[in-house]
Amino acid sequence: MVKELETDLLAKGIRPTAMRLLVLDYLLKQSAAVSLNDLETYFLKADRITLYRTLKKFEDKGIVHKIEDGTSSVKYALCPESCYGMAYCDLHLHFYCTQCQNTFCLPKTRIPELQLPENYQPEEISLTVKGKCSNCS
Repeated sequence: MVKELETDLLAKGIRPTAMRLLVLDYLLKQSAAVSLNDLETYFLKADRITLYRTLKKFEDKGIVHKIEDGTSSVKYALCPESCYGMAYCDLHLHFYCTQCQNTFCLPKTRIPELQLPENYQPEEISLTVKGKCSNCS
């Protein structure tokens, strides 16, 4: 398993340090998006800055995408394998459950292409639906 994770990181141009391998392994096991605080709670002895830099590196290289779901903390979720580098491919719906307070990616529900006025250049698109998830409803 570790060799596969190392290969995955190297394929994205990331040096596979011990912390990066641990964070990637943790992310792969999650069903919902996670925050920096979630990582800090799980990795009690890890430095907050190291965890943040790991997430930032993963985001820059297309391993995770950032989700701003309207709560006070940013969440991170794994990107599909088709996402490379800075290519923005997070054009799917996110769902925030108001009961269990988890945020989920719904990759099969795509955000439609927007027709913006001339000379408007989008840099980020975010769509979060709030309600009760399938486990809570």
